Amino acid sequence: MKSVCIIDDDSEVRDTIMSLTRKMRLTSDAAGTLEAGMDLLARERFDVVFLDVRLPDGNGLAALPAIKRLPDAPEVIILTGIGDPDGAELAIQEGVWDYLVKPSPVKEMMLTLKRALKYREERRCDHTPVSLTLTGCVTASPRMQPCLDQVAHAAGSNAAVLVTGETGAGKELFARLIHANSARANKAFVTVDCASLTESLVESTLFGHKKGAFTGADADRVGLAQLADGGTLFLDEVGEMPTSLQKTFLRVLHEKTFRPVGGITEIRSDFRIIAATNRDLEAMVEAGEFRRDLYFRLKTIEVSLPPLRSRVEDIKPLTLAFADALAAEYALPQKGFDAEFLAMLEAYDWPGNVRELRNVVERAFLASGREKTLYSMHLPQNVRIKVTKSTLERGNQSGERRSMASAGFFPMETSPVGRRTLKEYKEAMERRYLEGLLREHGRDVAAMLEISGLSRSHFYALLKKSALAIPD
Repeated sequence: MKSVCIIDDDSEVRDTIMSLTRKMRLTSDAAGTLEAGMDLLARERFDVVFLDVRLPDGNGLAALPAIKRLPDAPEVIILTGIGDPDGAELAIQEGVWDYLVKPSPVKEMMLTLKRALKYREERRCDHTPVSLTLTGCVTASPRMQPCLDQVAHAAGSNAAVLVTGETGAGKELFARLIHANSARANKAFVTVDCASLTESLVESTLFGHKKGAFTGADADRVGLAQLADGGTLFLDEVGEMPTSLQKTFLRVLHEKTFRPVGGITEIRSDFRIIAATNRDLEAMVEAGEFRRDLYFRLKTIEVSLPPLRSRVEDIKPLTLAFADALAAEYALPQKGFDAEFLAMLEAYDWPGNVRELRNVVERAFLASGREKTLYSMHLPQNVRIKVTKSTLERGNQSGERRSMASAGFFPMETSPVGRRTLKEYKEAMERRYLEGLLREHGRDVAAMLEISGLSRSHFYALLKKSALAIPD
């Protein structure tokens, strides 16, 4: 029998939904607080959760990541008294089934519940475990699981994929993972660096040319699109593709045929497109810098990679993997790590993401020579300076706030408030508060929960939202 969990502080809402589930011959259980609800979800498995947003001990939206990480995670239906567009956006991004505003008609709730249960049943029948080949992919962060799920989803089709993320976040790696786990794995993976394509040679590079087609064309040349026949054509930094080529390439994507420069016959190539960019293509479309039809053609499936600074859990395993690979490359014994070395890496903001981390670890590895342990002294000076200055600035701000508080003044925010939205200001204050708790209490979670008044689940959800972690 299918089961429903209701997490809502309004007893009338709980009773109404429980009555509804009985009429539908479903089992149900309810909780009036977020903490009690999360305890229910931890003890039992449910098919659907009705989740309120404003609860006495926390925000239901903040608990969504923890709910989605549960084994056989339930479908979530948000039920809130106040419709918040930003909240709805966040909820949908976290994969909720529906977002209802109270008071919702019983008929609407029943229809939504039926659809969620039907979707869940069909997904279970159609779901077979997927074992991914993850060569080169090292991750321990929960934030990367949706990306891996998208890799599995994309690998099972021939649809176009758009991989987005900051420079160095691992876009090409994920494009290769999709290819390696697809039916095209035994065929070629051909990379096109769109940023390096010149206006004069772009069509020749992609589509090839015939001998004598232009000055210097002293032999026939096979283009990258033809080399990718049966495999994958990877358009790296597709946002840099010349506008003059975008219309032509759109036709090639649709027809899968093209004519080499100087040629008279069409050539067919069965390639699969995966594109990557660190630019906001949607904004480029609005600015007229990228074709709207090509954008939608490329974005059949999207894999959005989070920056390294928001998945601190990955820094340690990535560092270990890089160091082991470097030891093998330079024929040196494997090296250990001083605790401060890893702490400094985790405190850095990594504007260059995984690529920068790899470079920094290599520089530290080489600086250590034949020493057996990597220390913070081996790190590049720019990393040490930035982390140290950031730590001192936070310490000074914390000291100033304590002094003002002891003198009876409310701590003032130092950066210009009028230049930020209320949401941004709240998030900054929330993160600063959590940083203070972590700095003063370290790993003493019980003390932090007592002082903050947060439930354990809400506390961990806020840490994740602010890209913070309890120190090892």
